[in-house]
Amino acid sequence: MNLIVLIVGGIAVVILAIGIFSSYRERGQVQDRLERFIESDRGAGEAAKPMKRSSPVGDALNKFLTGRAFADTIGAELARADLKFTIGEYMALLVIVVIGGGVIGYIVGRASPIFAVVGAVGGFFVPRIYVGYMQGRRLQMFNNQLGDTLNQMVNGLRSGYSVLQAMESVARDLPQPVSGEFDRIIKEVQLGLTLEQALQNMLRRVRSDDLDLVVTAINVQREVGGNLAEILEVIGHTIRERVRIKGEVKVLTAQGMITGYVISGLPIALFGFLALVNPEYTSRLWTTGLCGYSMLGVGITMIVVGFLIIQKIVQIEV
Repeated sequence: MNLIVLIVGGIAVVILAIGIFSSYRERGQVQDRLERFIESDRGAGEAAKPMKRSSPVGDALNKFLTGRAFADTIGAELARADLKFTIGEYMALLVIVVIGGGVIGYIVGRASPIFAVVGAVGGFFVPRIYVGYMQGRRLQMFNNQLGDTLNQMVNGLRSGYSVLQAMESVARDLPQPVSGEFDRIIKEVQLGLTLEQALQNMLRRVRSDDLDLVVTAINVQREVGGNLAEILEVIGHTIRERVRIKGEVKVLTAQGMITGYVISGLPIALFGFLALVNPEYTSRLWTTGLCGYSMLGVGITMIVVGFLIIQKIVQIEV
């Protein structure tokens, strides 16, 4: 009877999570379509108006979390990942994934509380890992496009454009995520912010050392003067060479990184297989008292330390 209740509860949690994801995708698609018409009908000096998203649970959570330090941190992380979740929706999804992970672990472990706790802990880290992955992916795409962005800005400045006009050409002609970030700078300046403040806002959203160098160069040029086109040309050449070298290093270290993932994941996969095939054999690790827990702790610690050491060896700063 307990197993049936757990299965039904797990299915309900999965359906709820799928509903949240599907509504999020539908809102994103509708918002993108409407923004195209808004952009076409908007005058040159008008700024974009944020679309209101109605969700009773999300609105209640957002009101409860407003002004809290950890909520501001989560909001910044979601902005860097370019995810359209609100803070309340993200927290609700986190709770759902934690409960779902605990239920799945309980079912897979055949009513074992240890597996339920492991599943819940894993469910807690899954959304955070996904947000971190999206941040890294977006940052890599931005860094790869930054060289071409500076090249276009240099061409615009040499043809007589101002800095804002050069940024408008970048926002109009280049793909995401560079075009979106520069388009946001233009809109913030139109709303009354200074260019320095808009650039600092972009730097908070995109944690890139190359972008920091570009922002510093633009701010210094606006204060003391100088040929911004030549400065950006030198920075762009340096960034393009760094991207090329990073690509070569990534190819040369790919084997070591894959080795680290395989070596670290193999004991976990083997333990999971044995737990399914012969649960009485593996259950001795948490039924024999301190000895079993010590072996589990030492094994997990050695796997994590070994993985971190391998990643440190193959990670080469350029």
